[in-house]
Amino acid sequence: MDAHYITYASTSLRDSSKIYQDLRSTRLYSIVGAQKTRLLGSLAMDSLEKQKFSDLDGQPHIGIVGAGLAGLRCADILCRYGFRVTIVEGRDRIGGRMVQERLPNGHLVDLGPNWIHGTSENPMLDLAKQTNTAVGSWDTRTSMFDESGKLFHLNDSENYSEIMWDIVQDAFRHSNKHWTTIPAEESLWDFFQKKVVERIPETEADFERKRNTVLQVSELWGAFVGSPITRQSLKFFWLEECIEGENLFCADTYHKILETIARPAKEHATIMYNTRVERVELRTQDRPHPRIRTSGGAILEFDEVILTAPLGWLKRNLAAFDPSLPERLQQGINSIGYGCLEKVYISFPKAFWLVPDSEGRVVQGFCQWLAPRYAPETNPRKWNQEIVELASSGLATSHPTLLFYIYGEESQFITEELGKMQTEEQRDGFLYSFFKPYYSRLPQYDEASPDCQPTGCLATDWLHDDLAGNGSYSNFQVGLEQGDKDIRTMRDGVPEGGLWLAGEHTAPFVALGTATGAYWSGESVGRRIAEAYGREMETDKS
Repeated sequence: MDAHYITYASTSLRDSSKIYQDLRSTRLYSIVGAQKTRLLGSLAMDSLEKQKFSDLDGQPHIGIVGAGLAGLRCADILCRYGFRVTIVEGRDRIGGRMVQERLPNGHLVDLGPNWIHGTSENPMLDLAKQTNTAVGSWDTRTSMFDESGKLFHLNDSENYSEIMWDIVQDAFRHSNKHWTTIPAEESLWDFFQKKVVERIPETEADFERKRNTVLQVSELWGAFVGSPITRQSLKFFWLEECIEGENLFCADTYHKILETIARPAKEHATIMYNTRVERVELRTQDRPHPRIRTSGGAILEFDEVILTAPLGWLKRNLAAFDPSLPERLQQGINSIGYGCLEKVYISFPKAFWLVPDSEGRVVQGFCQWLAPRYAPETNPRKWNQEIVELASSGLATSHPTLLFYIYGEESQFITEELGKMQTEEQRDGFLYSFFKPYYSRLPQYDEASPDCQPTGCLATDWLHDDLAGNGSYSNFQVGLEQGDKDIRTMRDGVPEGGLWLAGEHTAPFVALGTATGAYWSGESVGRRIAEAYGREMETDKS
């Protein structure tokens, strides 16, 4: 086959929308004279003898690795531009980390993303409205228990929460303004320690206890990024800012949104399920088309390959590329952090915590247990606990369930312990025992009441999921020196080698680490390839 001829162009593709400003200013590669593509397969036999399929019809053939949000959205865009698209998916389903499962009480819950981060020009919110997906907000109410397990007065807990979020906003402003001079070793935790002294001066009564409480509350940041606040880079904290607007909880789960995003790919692309990629061969002078090799022995050849594998997978599989990825790209992959956020759902017959106790107290929305010292056997490290309770949204999808967010060492401990157990009964018993010191302190809890006995639970384990990259999503940790350039380098990919990268780790800066970011990244790569081939969008396919 003749080689592709590549012309480099530095054309700016800045979109009028500010959301695309940093995403679209990437280099384009205009590909001239695209060849008819052959799909080469290897029979899964000892000899792995190649079987050549007949020539296809001349359409450029694009291979997408991964049927998560990025891959599905990219497939939709490419099909609209008239490309032939094949998605190679390692699982037996679509969605990647966006997946749902039913609790024993019958309610569907998300194992991956729960939230729509920001409401300003967010396509996830548009899709939620389009699909009648119920969303709720608990941003304005937070309950807290102190180290001894005593429930703060709501006014006190909301005051501590307000101070915490004010400092977070100060940190965003400080990072945005001074990031070029902030030392790479400085953390968000360091910033909090300085600011809490300013916010709670020594002249204030009981100032030491109040400062300590705010610092304990600040640790909830780990549940946003999947890593402790002590590891959060202050220099690149600005990369954690999300789309403007409130955060909305997908009370109806993401399942209808996922189905809508996936429909075009299911109808117009080919999806190869249960097909794991173990090697990616880039286009070279001697190899005119990029190829992927699967664990089953197949060799699949395309005009372009889009890799939507999670950042964690890239980190663990840099040796899977031939030739090796450019040094700067490898540096970017290794530099950006990867979180380990996990979720534990525990359901009850009734939401007893919403019934006022003798003092008129309820727990509604978010709740935290700060540095608990009353569970020394199960939690000697005094890991904070945080929930969002799913019963108070007022939506038809509400159900009496507590959703615990865990991260860092705690998520590692819990997933490892669960992995040692052989039966569901053992796993449920472990989770009930581990989290009982916390849910048993909720208002109106009564050990003897059937309403207060768990009826089922569910825990995620992304840490041991190879296809998820053994973790959750990208974040920005202490020591990071060129975070913005690292992200841009991953966005660029290696188009001259026929390799393009997509996923939440290549998203616009306002959507990194989110479902929206994954969606946008797939859309961007699809449009970049179409422009590189000089394609015009065909009649919309639905």
